[in-house]
Amino acid sequence: MAEDTYLPPQYGPLEFLRRVRTDQLSVFTPEVFRRNLIYSKLLFLDSFLVIKPDYIERVLLTNQQNYVKSKFVQRLLGPVLGEGLFTAEGEAWRRQRRIASPAFQHRRIEGFVEIMADCAEAVAVRWAKRTEPFDVAAEMMGLTLDIIARTMFSAEVGGQIERVRHLMDVLIWDLRPSGLDLFGFPDWLPRLMPRSVKEAIREFDAMMEEMIGARRRNGAERGDLLSMLMAARDPETGEGMSDRQLRDEIMTFFLAGHETTANALGFAWWLLAENPEAEAKLQAEADGLPMGRRLGFAALAALPYAKRVFEETLRLYPPAHTISRRAVAEDEIGGVRVPADSLVSISTYVTHRSPALWPDPDRFDPDRFTPERSAGRHRFAYIPFGGGPRICIGMNFALAEAQIILATLARSFRLTMVSGRPVRPVGMITLRAKGGIWATASRR
Repeated sequence: MAEDTYLPPQYGPLEFLRRVRTDQLSVFTPEVFRRNLIYSKLLFLDSFLVIKPDYIERVLLTNQQNYVKSKFVQRLLGPVLGEGLFTAEGEAWRRQRRIASPAFQHRRIEGFVEIMADCAEAVAVRWAKRTEPFDVAAEMMGLTLDIIARTMFSAEVGGQIERVRHLMDVLIWDLRPSGLDLFGFPDWLPRLMPRSVKEAIREFDAMMEEMIGARRRNGAERGDLLSMLMAARDPETGEGMSDRQLRDEIMTFFLAGHETTANALGFAWWLLAENPEAEAKLQAEADGLPMGRRLGFAALAALPYAKRVFEETLRLYPPAHTISRRAVAEDEIGGVRVPADSLVSISTYVTHRSPALWPDPDRFDPDRFTPERSAGRHRFAYIPFGGGPRICIGMNFALAEAQIILATLARSFRLTMVSGRPVRPVGMITLRAKGGIWATASRR
């Protein structure tokens, strides 16, 4: 192993396990951000952290057939997401992707933008009545859940929003990686799952079964994502999705379609409040839109700075902060041998803050994403939605949603962070702010 690739253990096994289970970002020492590839031996497991964009491209694109979802991810998220797009492999994944892709085409997203704007306007009405500090992260979680519920299920989960929020919180905070997987112990050793997580999964299963069954009995076309998925057919085989496949995709879209966007939006409001110049630019852009009118799809083209704010937030605080793969066969990355069955991880958080790729990497600067400054940037230097064939299917949905929400609220409100309530990003299944992001909203 090359000397500049190996990084001696910084923590003992128990301390490493504690950190991974409470905040995965805390395992990264300053030295990590200056490397291209790091090898470590975690008891019985060969582990590689891939940081350089060229190397990431090999894992996610040029030799992607050799890198499948890691056992770590499958055991952690498989019970929740089943065989949805995030966890499925091989032909099962290709079939699901073919079926689901039409639901996220440009013309479909165009039809969802007005729903996004309606939901954001409802939040604006509520903020206008607030006088006390509130948790912006929780507000964004509720808003994006409302949007995904209305675009996916029409009004069918409207009365269960708070219950869904609670169940999602249980999954995010209570579902922790097993030390047996982190250290490469044999597969036959049992992995335990918290009772709270088992109960949350059971409740979600019952909820999904009821919704899918009611929709099949009703047979009505609602124009939402569930209708699209139920009507979709594999263009190669003509087959549709079973109820179990629908359940798995719905859970995937719930987790990926509202949790991740909400987390990024919460961090965006914090970054804007801490950077008045950027906040003023966003407000000026939002003020240029017609007042008194709900934003529509055409507004997206007039909101390039809102998009850059969201993109820069995703760089600094990528909700999907880690991509994990397992090497099927032996490979070589950057001249380094990668044995079969190795854990190969990509930390979007680390790559996005590499000083070799991003000048002054910890500074919030939305204009990094102007066309001029983006020209020539390696496409795998910025991967908040992943990359290669498995790039997030909902990327354009999330970008449109963020632009509409930021513009709708920025043209009416200015947020001020509450002193004494520091924002603490922690890496769990997603990157969240532990304890929330507390602010007051004042009318502009």
